[in-house]
Formats: sequence, structure tokens, C-alpha cells
Amino acid sequence: MTGSMPVLYVSHGAPPLADHPRWPGELASWSRELPAPTAILMISAHWEAAPIALGATTTVPLVYDFGGFPEHYYRVRYDAPGAPELAAKVRALLGGTVVDVPYRGLDHGAYVPLKEMYPDADVPVLQLSMPTLAPKKLMDVGRKLAPLREEGVLIIGSGFFTHNLRALTADDEHVFGFTAEFDEWGRETLAAHDWDALLDFENKAPAAHLAHPRTDHFAPLFLALGAGEADLSSQRTVIDGYWLGMSRRSIQLG
Repeated sequence: MTGSMPVLYVSHGAPPLADHPRWPGELASWSRELPAPTAILMISAHWEAAPIALGATTTVPLVYDFGGFPEHYYRVRYDAPGAPELAAKVRALLGGTVVDVPYRGLDHGAYVPLKEMYPDADVPVLQLSMPTLAPKKLMDVGRKLAPLREEGVLIIGSGFFTHNLRALTADDEHVFGFTAEFDEWGRETLAAHDWDALLDFENKAPAAHLAHPRTDHFAPLFLALGAGEADLSSQRTVIDGYWLGMSRRSIQLG
């Protein structure tokens, strides 16, 4: 590994992830295998803003950006320390205009997986918005953030490897054919290190627009690939399988 910290792309799940029979344990086991981070930089599918914005620079209430779930999911807390020092480093690396949105808390794409991976909420967390969904531009943003790895910062892109809410199924065993085809294409393309095909996934992947009617949940992968570019050859799938018809594939670089 060339950087001091790996880079992750995590399929993050909805709030009921916490009740899944295996998924929380898989995330917890994954985090135990990682070096202890000095801070975490989260890029979630659920925050798009341009110019790039930084949220949760101090500890503020979570963003419960979902609806229709039982009440107890809206009482979840994750009071991770803010990361103002990391925010200053991000601003310096990105240059240009970076907007602070200190009142915006972590959304469920950030806190749902973090609560399973770092349940003590003792690691400072900063969330960064996606300024675009364009794969090449996001990869460029990731490249600029890569030096943070040398300082022990864990960079996590949080999305869902497939995300079509009209293709949900009743259990984790049954999936639509186009979901399985896209997931297998993604697995093979990552394994082959065919980054050009990945960057052009909307044209190269089978059923891309069915697997991702909107590409926001695949987009964080490209920021992770940019940040982990020095370790692309070492990328591996850590979690796979399905959740209610969506691919849980999650990868690590470095």
C-alpha cells in the first residue's frame, strides 16, 4: 500500500441496515481490519452541491433524509466529533471555492454505515458534497484529496452498487436480471482494472440505466478511485451479495 490509509467505496444501505442479520457484522469486521483513522472524510450519494461544500465541521444533529420508516430510526444518534482541522486541509487541497455548511449534519449515507463500523463515534468525521455526477470530474476531485491518506484520513465514498428503488424485491436472494448483470459486469471490470470502461459505465455496462436510473449512488465510486489511484491494482471486493434486490458490493483500495 502506498498511502497510509486505504480508500473505501461502501454500499451504505437504508436505516434498516442495522437490523440485517449479517451486514452490520460485515461492516464491523471490515473496520477492525483497517488501520485506526485519525479522521474520516465521507462523500455520500445523498449530498450534491456545487461548489463543493463541507458539512458537519462541528457536531450537529443528523440529517434524517428518508421517509416512511418506523419512528425509532429517527431517534438514532451518531455524535462524532467535528473535524475543523480536516476541513482546513480539504480546502487547501481543493483550492478555489469551497463552501462551509456547518449546520448540515451527516446524512444517512454517512452515519448508517459509520454507526456499524465505528460505533463509539469517537473518530472525527467530515462530510464533503459531490459537486457533479460526472465520473472523470469526480475522479479528479479524489486525486486532489489523496494526500490526506498519508495523514491517516480514511476516505469513504458511500453509495450503492446498484440503486433502482422500483426494482426492490422481497428478500436478499431474489434480484432482477439486469441488477445481477450490472453487478457481475462491475465485478469483472474492477477485477480487470478496466478503468476506462468504468468511467464510461453508462454506455459500456449492461442495463446501466436500469441498475441506476440516476447515477448518484454509483458516483462516489469514482471519487474513491481517484483518491485510491496509487492502489488501483490492489482493489478488492470486501462485501458482496444483495439487499432487497440491490447489490451490496463494497470495495477497498490499498
